[in-house]
Amino acid sequence: MDNRYSRQQLFSPIGENGQQLLKEKHVLIIGVGALGSASAEALVRAGVGKLTIIDRDYVEWSNLQRQQLYTEQDAKEKVPKAIAAKKRLQSINSTVHINALIVDASTEQLQELLDDVDIMIDGTDNFDVRFMMNDLAQKYQIPWVYGSCVSSYGATYTIVPGKTPCLHCLLKVMPNTGMTCDTVGIISPAVQIVAAYQVAEALKLLIGDEEARRKSYLTFDVWKNQHYEINVEKMRNDDCPSCGNNPTYPYLSYDNQTKLETLCGRDAVQIRPPKPIHYNLEQLAVQLRPYGDIQKNPYLLSCQASDYRLVVFQDGRVVIHGIQDIQKAKSIYYRLLG
Repeated sequence: MDNRYSRQQLFSPIGENGQQLLKEKHVLIIGVGALGSASAEALVRAGVGKLTIIDRDYVEWSNLQRQQLYTEQDAKEKVPKAIAAKKRLQSINSTVHINALIVDASTEQLQELLDDVDIMIDGTDNFDVRFMMNDLAQKYQIPWVYGSCVSSYGATYTIVPGKTPCLHCLLKVMPNTGMTCDTVGIISPAVQIVAAYQVAEALKLLIGDEEARRKSYLTFDVWKNQHYEINVEKMRNDDCPSCGNNPTYPYLSYDNQTKLETLCGRDAVQIRPPKPIHYNLEQLAVQLRPYGDIQKNPYLLSCQASDYRLVVFQDGRVVIHGIQDIQKAKSIYYRLLG
């Protein structure tokens, strides 16, 4: 394995010194769906020393078209993405330390992980999480790489605390199409392009090549052959509550109540209790068997009823598929689990 990274080391901006630096670095990826899968695999192949991956979801058939770490067997067994990703990544490069967490990322959980994190990569489809990442990055002075894609369109931007505008600064000036994968779909080339840019930026920062960092906000449409770069350097706002002169980090506040949300691109509602509930899945299977067919693995339990599917994670999170009405989901939740 002595020549594993030989071609990468021949690339002069990295070289042997850069390769050694990569080995000493810790990258945090939040979300290992399409973008997170591609970024995680590239970084593991590149030889980053430690990778922490966080994802709240499990593998489904509709993921396989673009989420490159997963297999049909993962979808059949409803394996949590973090677990399936770790297994695949470890088989690619056993020298990388991989920490996989099946959680719905929260401020409290993320703050516990940030002590030695060198960079964060956005693999989520959720702007609430992105703004939380943004505030954490500013508070703890950790660079992060934003990325998003839908249809044949993608966008990415590298945020370095103290040097660039943050996501909050750009909120009012960046275009928001309102499109989601659920309404207009997505093709995998858009994913791969965004991930390639994200990983390239991460590698630059991890080896300390600040001069090579892309300063612009990049957007493209791979189907329409369009490519734009927007100069955003002057958009930094001194009054920004996230990165300004007197930051308050508004997206780090935690409302200690049960959270209910419809999931982006999914005919489903997620319910997260205010505090983790650690279910005994064997006992829960007996409790829920009268309501439908039961399928379980060590990480979650699924109950397929006639008009919806209930999925219970060990940390107490529940996803109810087949409905988007939050009140109906709440009623099912309390009737079956309350």
